[in-house]
Amino acid sequence: MIKIGYGYDSHNLTENRDLILGGVKIPYFKGLEGHSDADVLTHAICDALLGAMGKGDIGEHFPPDERKYKDISSFSLLKDVLKMLEEAKYKIVNIDTLIIAEEPKMSPFKKKMKDRLNQVLNLGEDSLNIKATTMEARGSIGRGEAIAAKAVVLIEKEKD
Repeated sequence: MIKIGYGYDSHNLTENRDLILGGVKIPYFKGLEGHSDADVLTHAICDALLGAMGKGDIGEHFPPDERKYKDISSFSLLKDVLKMLEEAKYKIVNIDTLIIAEEPKMSPFKKKMKDRLNQVLNLGEDSLNIKATTMEARGSIGRGEAIAAKAVVLIEKEKD
């Protein structure tokens, strides 16, 4: 049995925060506002995995009003989601992601993000993809006020 999941997350940019995407600290004068480290790429992957398993969304499992998640690394959340995946006896076939940001430019950081995510996901080189695009100066993302990410995952039930 195979299942597909879709995830999306966006956060506003703010001063006095680190910009973390895919577990990588990106040099920029603003970071993403949020209860956790606000890593929209990792959040989108978590949401896609939860969706594929039919287990709700990231906010249900890691509520933003719970103190224990304040400033937590999104990789901790991803590890918890991967435990759920393992308990449900699914494995990831592939993940395709898209970061939507006007700036900073993502190209110099995509390989590092992929390597960092694969430290946790343990996928083959061609089973995780990270793309990036802009909004061509339209909307809050295009004005440099926010960053978003999308993820699509394919999971497969492990054979007994």
